Amino acid sequence: MGVKTENGIDLTDEMMEQIARAFERGEWPGTESRIVRGRPRLFGERLQSVTFKAPARKVAALDQKAANLDMSRSDYLRHLVDSDLATTT
Repeated sequence: MGVKTENGIDLTDEMMEQIARAFERGEWPGTESRIVRGRPRLFGERLQSVTFKAPARKVAALDQKAANLDMSRSDYLRHLVDSDLATTT
């Protein structure tokens, strides 16, 4: 049966199966790079988790401030750490 792509290319069922098999192997036909599974990196370097406990009322206040800035909790905490480190001598 096959399909016609948006740019007018006819793909047969067999062609789509070949593309699917290549994709499942981590390859993308027509490119020189390999597919990297998982979330894309937010930063140019490897991230490391840092955890700590805080009272629920403080976590709620953090979440509210983050929401007011249209940020996630993690983004807001990174922002706070970056701001503090930039001013520390």
